[in-house]
Amino acid sequence: VQLQASGGGLVQPGGSLRLSCAASGSIASINNMGWFRQAPGKQRELVAVITSGGSINYADFVKGRFTISRDNAKNTVYLQMNSLKPEDTAVYYCYAFIQSYGSSWYDYWGQGTQVTVSS
Repeated sequence: VQLQASGGGLVQPGGSLRLSCAASGSIASINNMGWFRQAPGKQRELVAVITSGGSINYADFVKGRFTISRDNAKNTVYLQMNSLKPEDTAVYYCYAFIQSYGSSWYDYWGQGTQVTVSS
C-alpha cells in the first residue's frame, strides 16, 4: 500500500492550493484519511481528518479556510486550502488508516509535499 501526495508549491499570502493524496495497492478498506503538517523546528500537527462516513474534524487554525474531502471510489483525499498565511508554510503529509487484503489495519503516510506561503 502506498500514499502519493501532490499539489504543493509556492503561493502568495491570501492564495489557494489544492492537495491530493491517492492510496494504491492491495486495499480492502480505508477508515480515516487526513492531513498533518510539520513546519521547521516544530512537531507534526493535525490539520484535518475525514472518516469513511464523511465526519470531519479540523484544527482550529484552519477552520473556515481549509476544506477536506475524499473520493472513496478513487481512494483519494483532498485538502483545499484558501486564504493561505505565511504560518501555513510546512511540509504537508497525508495519512490513512488502511486494511490490506489478508492483513490487519495499519497507519500509512504519504511522502510529504512542501507548501510555502510567501510574497
